[in-house]
Amino acid sequence: MTIISAVILGIFFGFSLQRVGATNPQNIINMLRLKDLHLMKAIFFAIGISSTLLFLMMAAGIIDAGHLSVKSSYIGVILGGALLGLGFAVAGYCPGTGLTALADGRKDALFFTAGGLLGALIYTLVYAGIKNSWLFDSIAGGKVMLAAGSDRFQPLLPMIPGIISAGAIGIVFMLIAWKLPEKV
Repeated sequence: MTIISAVILGIFFGFSLQRVGATNPQNIINMLRLKDLHLMKAIFFAIGISSTLLFLMMAAGIIDAGHLSVKSSYIGVILGGALLGLGFAVAGYCPGTGLTALADGRKDALFFTAGGLLGALIYTLVYAGIKNSWLFDSIAGGKVMLAAGSDRFQPLLPMIPGIISAGAIGIVFMLIAWKLPEKV
């Protein structure tokens, strides 16, 4: 992906986050408390449509599956995800929404972004000491895709063509988004 494509996609993503209200931490906190589900509906729909389009474009040869980058699954990812989720619930931001809120002029997002950068710096400084620890033990073979579609990565469900499993998952996510109520 060229830098220009990345910038254009980033602007589109930031615009979309701002339009659905994800730059307001109270909206995110209300979603996590299951009080207001309009953001959850947007997230589920975005996951559904993007995964379906990705595998459709891979099947049509528009996107080369060799360009996919699948991150390794390991124990540290679970712990890091839990830490990110805790921070998400406390701050009302995740990295994408925090940067978009910063661009939107929210002062609290400045502290969130500074904290995220500090956390990244600390991780960089301690990485050499933890890289051979149990935190990096592989889960499910390491680099695994849910669906078949790339020769570089082992599929978790090898018997099902990628377009079928990704399409089914995408449709399920879009149906959930459609059926969720706005308010609870």
